[in-house]
Amino acid sequence: MSLAFSRRRGAAAVVTAALLVPLAACGSGDDSGKDTGSASTATASAAPQVALTVLAASSLTDVFKTAGAAYQKEHPGTKVTFSFAGSQDLAAQVKQGAPADALVTADTRTMDGVKSEAGTPVVIAKNRLVIATEEGNPDKITRLEDLADSRLKVVLAAPEVPVGRYSEQVLDAQKIKVKPVSQEADVRSVLSKVELGEADAGIVYKTDAATATDKVDAVDIPDAQNAVAQYPAATLKGSQHKNEAAAFVAWLSSPEAQKILQAAGFQKP
Repeated sequence: MSLAFSRRRGAAAVVTAALLVPLAACGSGDDSGKDTGSASTATASAAPQVALTVLAASSLTDVFKTAGAAYQKEHPGTKVTFSFAGSQDLAAQVKQGAPADALVTADTRTMDGVKSEAGTPVVIAKNRLVIATEEGNPDKITRLEDLADSRLKVVLAAPEVPVGRYSEQVLDAQKIKVKPVSQEADVRSVLSKVELGEADAGIVYKTDAATATDKVDAVDIPDAQNAVAQYPAATLKGSQHKNEAAAFVAWLSSPEAQKILQAAGFQKP
């Protein structure tokens, strides 16, 4: 190969490389733009969503479903899942380390029992007791004293359950002796017994009786003989989403949440 030919070949290679560089740069820029756009779209469509688990007293079952839907609409990045049970069962779950973000009980006593696992509680609502009877009140129950009639099948919640403790409190205060045919694990179980005709009467929260007006009648208990149930809410120290849990608990005291609670029959905190 001659020296002149080698020089011409080298010069051609340099020119070719020089022509290819801007083309490559242009192509790289276009591809980068497309990739960035695709990545942005993917990121937007796969926006992270925080999933909160809230342990709540069974008497909050219906109203919290409504409240949860309202909260999610207002906070689209948060999904709220509720686990309903008797407050004492929820407290036991918390002590056992169950994964959850917030707790709402039907009494302050139960909440006080988990103070080492929870943040500072705030009362979000109050409630009162009523006597639930079969639809039409066939036994003509009009007052607490009527529950002492041995011919009646009366069902109460167990003493360790908030509503059971409140029931015991009001009955003892009036010196009324009632022998329940069963003691249930939560207020919804008491209501269910009356709904199904397995009991003639039971003591439940006013808001629970309001969820079954087509199946039970509610007999009011005078305020002077009644008990006031308080519902404290708190974040849990084991939460993996502390900020979001705190935001939900704070929202429960907001005007919107209070409107939902009071529409369901709960009283102002």
